[in-house]
Amino acid sequence: MSGQRLTVAQALVRFLARQYTERDGRRQRLVGAMWGIFGHGNVAGIGQALLESEEMPFVQGRNEQAMVHAAVGHARQSNRLSTHAVTTSIGPGATNLVTGAALATVNRLPVLLLPGDTFATRPADPVLQQLEVPYAGDVSVNDCLRPVSAYFDRITRPEALIPAALAAARVLTDPAATGAVTLALPQDVQAEAYDWPEEFFAERVWRVRRPHPDPEELAAAVRAVRSARRPLVVAGGGVHHSRAEGALRTFAEATGIPVASTQAGKGSLPYDHPADVGGIGHTGTATADELARSADLVIGVGTRYTDFTTASATLFARPGVRFLNLNITGFDAHKLAALPLVADAGAGLEELTEALEGHRVEDGYETRYTRDKERWERRVDAAYEAPDADVRPTQTQVLGVLDGLVTGEDIVINAAGSLPGDLHKLWRTRSRDQYHVEYGYSCMGYEIPAAIGVAMAAPGRPVWALVGDGTYLMNPTEIVTAVQENVPIKVVILQNHGYASIGGLSEAVGSERFGTDYRHREPRAPQAGGPGSPGDSGGGGYTGAPLPVDLAANAASLGMRVIRAKTVRDLREALAEARAADRPTCVYVETETADTVSGAPPAQAWWDVPVAETAARASAVKAREEYDRQVAARRRHL
Repeated sequence: MSGQRLTVAQALVRFLARQYTERDGRRQRLVGAMWGIFGHGNVAGIGQALLESEEMPFVQGRNEQAMVHAAVGHARQSNRLSTHAVTTSIGPGATNLVTGAALATVNRLPVLLLPGDTFATRPADPVLQQLEVPYAGDVSVNDCLRPVSAYFDRITRPEALIPAALAAARVLTDPAATGAVTLALPQDVQAEAYDWPEEFFAERVWRVRRPHPDPEELAAAVRAVRSARRPLVVAGGGVHHSRAEGALRTFAEATGIPVASTQAGKGSLPYDHPADVGGIGHTGTATADELARSADLVIGVGTRYTDFTTASATLFARPGVRFLNLNITGFDAHKLAALPLVADAGAGLEELTEALEGHRVEDGYETRYTRDKERWERRVDAAYEAPDADVRPTQTQVLGVLDGLVTGEDIVINAAGSLPGDLHKLWRTRSRDQYHVEYGYSCMGYEIPAAIGVAMAAPGRPVWALVGDGTYLMNPTEIVTAVQENVPIKVVILQNHGYASIGGLSEAVGSERFGTDYRHREPRAPQAGGPGSPGDSGGGGYTGAPLPVDLAANAASLGMRVIRAKTVRDLREALAEARAADRPTCVYVETETADTVSGAPPAQAWWDVPVAETAARASAVKAREEYDRQVAARRRHL
């Protein structure tokens, strides 16, 4: 079948530009744009194809991992119905994709990766940046992407692109199988011409299905709910991906069953809905965690049940507790020996609500969790309150000021550090997509590029990237892209001079904050030993003055407008100014770091981080005693 004669790269770009998704009658581009950094592995192939293309928008990136984060942020904001592609050169350009690919696949979010690869024809061996593997001639560094991809293929012949491209689109649009999709493109094959059939470039619509539950599974689910006295819903990210928030609200209002949420599921109900009891698990609210401890039926909707959600298998403590899991994948639906209800979250909730007509929990149960929720909201008020507006704010006071400023239109993005815990416990989510915390992979450096992707998917909405100093130092370079494209993201840098989250965890497990402070190394007497020796008092020897690193100046040097805030009063004005800005703007604030004034409620449930079984230091010995006490409560649900 002869047709248009194009290179493999030209054909791939044209194919991608004509793929669409459709769900509930709404159609949109599957691949809305392509991010790229060019090198010898893709400049003459994909680069040349993009130059000729009038259909595929191009965005210039600065870091390959960050480009994937931007694409993933776009995909999440688009409810997995649209994503971006990422093209890189060979070698380090390709391997830099691995972390972003892992994040996408862990979170079940679609992204298309197009790394350059070594020559398929092997005219010279090795070529620049080629990994030589003595026992296998067909391995390249791109094979690192196999275990973190939902689909992987290497296009060694032009005609192989046809089935590979169709398979890639199938996986990207399958809500039960999606994640990072990798098509490795040898640099010679990219530039090779072929006569492509016209049908390959026809507009193709991939209908994203909403599978309905099996009648027998539905009947079993109805029996389980009707027999439960203290049921609890755990809403996960699948609620958002399905746009099932309305169906969940109807279910909760009809049955009176309270709804707790994972990090990915937060916002499934607005914070002020009577049935919303907040985050669950190690970073959850006291209300949700107490309900979880006494629940006799846990109804998981679109959740993977990570150890943060289950408090490392210690949270659901009631004898005889059972699980009912509504999930689009059988893999997740069967977790915790649950009754499975394999279906789309929205379709499953609608049918479950209809089948439960007339069923409602006891009035006393609703009264108790409503009262407990009111008590928790008072704790949030206390954490947010700043009695003196002329002092340095705590981290929770920063959140409180932002909470008082935003509306449901704003989108708040975070991924790592101590902020996810505070946000999960405290943030008052006002709209279905306001809360965007990536905690499946909890990847430092996700926030800024993801904010760009989100802003591209939701133009005109205020998008906030909240980052600590550790996260900022990990990956600030996509600020340049935001400036170049004039994407008016708002970056809030909270400077606390170290890895605050891991510093607190280090102290809790007896490691005395070793190696977690951003401070000068103090000179020590010879008898004290070197860093990390028994004479080291903690902090990895970094016990001197804070480092003279000016992150605000760094952000400004990358082209951002920067507003410095020293006090709560300054912060209130700075955040309001940033929200109104029509260009990328950064608010820099140094936070009070003393534990006694942090304001955040402590963890309401445990998290398993194994402590040294033998140790010379008293801190570790004491921490191990506490660990043994906590781990004794762990159970397997069978």
